[in-house]
Amino acid sequence: QVQLVESGGGLVQPGGSLRLSCVASGRIFSINDMGWYRQAPGKERELVASKSSGDTTKYADSVKGRFTISRDNAKNSVYLQMNSLKPEDTAVYYCNAMGLTTWEQSTRDYWGQGTQVTVSS
Repeated sequence: QVQLVESGGGLVQPGGSLRLSCVASGRIFSINDMGWYRQAPGKERELVASKSSGDTTKYADSVKGRFTISRDNAKNSVYLQMNSLKPEDTAVYYCNAMGLTTWEQSTRDYWGQGTQVTVSS
């Protein structure tokens, strides 16, 4: 069974930094895209950043220049370094694995359980 487990959320002051980690475990053959989404109270879930298996990256305009996504394909892991955090970055952050194929040749998208990031003084 495939699982995505996130870590690294927490409370940080404005201007501070956090690093989120996500590890996908199970009988994984390949993963197309890995990324991070976030959902603030009363808002829809939105893409923060993603990285394809071919190293193509995407960022939300609101985080460009402040957040950096990285990926370790050998470890089926994705990371999000968040710098210069703002109160508006407060949200639950979800790890996403898009187009994950198992050794049983089943392909679908998977989500982590979410980790809270709160930016407040």
